[in-house]
Amino acid sequence: MRQIDMSSPEFLQEVEKTKKFTQKVCDQFGWVYNPNEEVNEGVIMGLARNKLLYGKRFCPCFMVVEENGKFKSADDRICPCKPAIEREIPEEGRCHCGIFCTPEYAAKHQE
Repeated sequence: MRQIDMSSPEFLQEVEKTKKFTQKVCDQFGWVYNPNEEVNEGVIMGLARNKLLYGKRFCPCFMVVEENGKFKSADDRICPCKPAIEREIPEEGRCHCGIFCTPEYAAKHQE
């Protein structure tokens, strides 16, 4: 497997693209970021890493496997994933990874 240098210009550029992507997701769905910045940073870095390694922003909380020459994750979780949109955020207030939350959830869990 290819190694990713987390201080490389390529990775840092992908992190910036991923930050813009996650902000667009928040705007599109009316979500907000988790009030815990460490959660957001970790998820953004994981999404950026997966984009560079596998070509898609697979959820960093689930294993990515290769099947028949193609990569996929558990439940095919590509951000923003279907389980988060349909179930996790409406029912629990946040996605499994924790980066995307309802405004109510974020206000209640403000640090």
